[in-house]
Amino acid sequence: MKKYLITICARGGSKGIPGKNIRHLNGKPLIYYTFKHAQELKEYLNADIQLSSDSDEIISTLVQVGYVTQYKRPSELATDTAGKLEVIKDALIFAENHFNTEYDYVIDLDVTSPLRNCQDLIQAARMLEEDAVALNIFSVNVASRNPYFNMVEVKSDGYYHLVKNESKILTRQSAPAVYDMNASFYIYRRNFFNTKNITAISEKSLIYVMPHICFDLDHEVDFEFMEYLMKYNKLGFDL
Repeated sequence: MKKYLITICARGGSKGIPGKNIRHLNGKPLIYYTFKHAQELKEYLNADIQLSSDSDEIISTLVQVGYVTQYKRPSELATDTAGKLEVIKDALIFAENHFNTEYDYVIDLDVTSPLRNCQDLIQAARMLEEDAVALNIFSVNVASRNPYFNMVEVKSDGYYHLVKNESKILTRQSAPAVYDMNASFYIYRRNFFNTKNITAISEKSLIYVMPHICFDLDHEVDFEFMEYLMKYNKLGFDL
């Protein structure tokens, strides 16, 4: 049986929305929703869970729901410039030593994009398992804008042109499908962390297209919108 590690990376020093990882959303700390998914997945996949945080307040929030860890993220990996992959890798190495286990896969659940369910995670994990060449898979939604049709950028001549203007595409329907990365989850093969990849987009990446709404909490209004959807059962799926 394949061995999975579930990582939850939650830094304490959020600049955009201070304290957002433990800010209450529909009556519960934001990190609760991700930890709930991790617990469900732990039971299904017989996985281990590893929190990565530099914040005593975040760590104690999960202690209150029964999770305890001896790991605390090193200060050099808790800066605004620290890369997520290095953060995950450090937590992975600690977990392999702590649990005396060599993992086959790492599932990273993002705290600030909690609109997922266990079915999403299991289906994505199976997709990666079934593709022997793929290095990782990450969650996306179908993009509302398309660089081949209705997205522009400034070019060297100072004028604005389509981002992708190599071919003349006149309708949205004829444009290639594009996707928004929604930052909800990433699943990696263990050997991904032995490559030179510096982002989650590798030369052998798969995507899992979420069949429901999912977005990241970047601004104050995002909290209000997500809370409304949750409070009034407007998500269209079971969280």
